[in-house]
Amino acid sequence: MSRNAEPYPAGDAPALRFADVAMRYGHGPDVLRDVSFELEPGSFHFITGASGAGKSSLLKLIYLAERPSAGRIEMFGQDVVRMAAAERPRLRRRIGVVYQELRLLEHLSAFDNAALPLRLAGHKPAEYRTDVAELLAWVGLKERMDARPSALSGGEKQRLAIARAVVARPHILLADEPTGNVDNEQAMRIVRLFSELNRLGTTVLVASHDEELVARAGQPVLHLHDGRLIPFGGSGGSL
Repeated sequence: MSRNAEPYPAGDAPALRFADVAMRYGHGPDVLRDVSFELEPGSFHFITGASGAGKSSLLKLIYLAERPSAGRIEMFGQDVVRMAAAERPRLRRRIGVVYQELRLLEHLSAFDNAALPLRLAGHKPAEYRTDVAELLAWVGLKERMDARPSALSGGEKQRLAIARAVVARPHILLADEPTGNVDNEQAMRIVRLFSELNRLGTTVLVASHDEELVARAGQPVLHLHDGRLIPFGGSGGSL
């Protein structure tokens, strides 16, 4: 895989810190309330909860698609709520996202979908061709590099979305229900990929409603209920 876009920040700051965070859409009710937690660099957590509990909204705050209505969010020791707009794109480059709807581009091959973040960052194909090919082989798509998304299975599409999310070696990887449309075998394969990335130093946060899968994975859990974090099964993150 390609090198990190930027060195990991030095110091003892958490990779991510929420302090009394609330969020609402427009003038509606809060979808998140009084959310506080920390993720240490290189940690792996799941975030669970029923549909509508606020999992996707929390992820949107982390990848800077939304702003909180109250509270403080820090990433790598930086206050992202007060951060100037001009500084936000640089921070986004440290975050990889596997979206629930995948957002693969049908007119591009698997290779070009995976390489898209590098291409948009201004890198030339000669600079990333080998790295992208190695990454696709690593996620099990070596023989599918020229295929369009419509020709891929559900599990292959998920693994392609993961490859695209990590091709620039982000410091934080977020995944929103990445196993929701695959069978149990493919789901565990995807979780193993996340575990391998975590062992390489990436901080991983995966949103899932599949409590059986989460239990099998054996990683700490943050559990959302009605917009609040609550204890879950005796295990959890740094709350």
